[in-house]
Amino acid sequence: DASTMSARIMVFGSSGWIGGMLMKMLEENGIPCMGAKSRLEDKAGCERELDEFKPTHVMSCAGVTGRPNVDWCEDHQIETIRANVVGVLNLADATFVRNIHFTNFGTGCIFEFDATHPMPTPGTRFGGSGFKEDDKGNFKGSYYSKTKGMVEELIAAYPNVLNLRVRMPITDDLEFSRNFIYKIAHYKKVVNIPNSMTVLPELLPMALEMAKRRLTGNMNFTNPGVVSHNECLDLYRKYYEPNFKYENFSLEEQAQVIKAGRSNNELDTTRLQTEFPEVLDIYSSLVKYVFEPAHARKFGTPRSAL
Repeated sequence: DASTMSARIMVFGSSGWIGGMLMKMLEENGIPCMGAKSRLEDKAGCERELDEFKPTHVMSCAGVTGRPNVDWCEDHQIETIRANVVGVLNLADATFVRNIHFTNFGTGCIFEFDATHPMPTPGTRFGGSGFKEDDKGNFKGSYYSKTKGMVEELIAAYPNVLNLRVRMPITDDLEFSRNFIYKIAHYKKVVNIPNSMTVLPELLPMALEMAKRRLTGNMNFTNPGVVSHNECLDLYRKYYEPNFKYENFSLEEQAQVIKAGRSNNELDTTRLQTEFPEVLDIYSSLVKYVFEPAHARKFGTPRSAL
């Protein structure tokens, strides 16, 4: 049974947001794990740590997204390449040589709606024309996405790599600034576009299970279906902030206030659903794993009982 296989897991990026959640989950599951101290671009340091700890699996959530957002990468291109391209390749190569399974937390923000993958009407749950695992990125609107698309194509050559395409990651901590829901709730104005998104409390345990199953290749790591910004913010008002108000603007208006373009897309989740038939659609997952727990913490009563 894959789940009882004795795994030793080394986590890169363990001091980051998703890496920290991953470490906590591994510790709670009693899986021997260690947070790597080396930066990805320091290949010798990474190799030394791999040889000392001798993991069966490496999981990496390291890289640069930019602070406060991906606009940072536009003016810091070498730092972005160093972490997101050179670093990830270092790890893919070092783990391959040592026969270690490597799970890379990548991104699905390398795609944008186009003629063959049209944007569903806001409010639609399943557009039905999502990008698939073997599709190559078609969105080059930000330097961040450009580097992520490049490295995805390069690591595909390594037979030991599972590349998880994460999008707009969400947790039930609605006061945390990197949470997608927090971000859109605090923007002056928001666009309203259906998107595939990743509900981490539901999907992160599946990432561990996929590593144990030694799955490889690309995996669209989002909940099935799409949800729009307005649907998210309506849930935010219903469950969390009763007096909340928001204002929409167009993509053209948004373009005036951001340096780099933003990716909007639907990912096809057939592969994920084949491995985990129980995975909830994005809207149901948001209610169950994000808004109900956040409501209960804030108000002390389950919202479903109201």
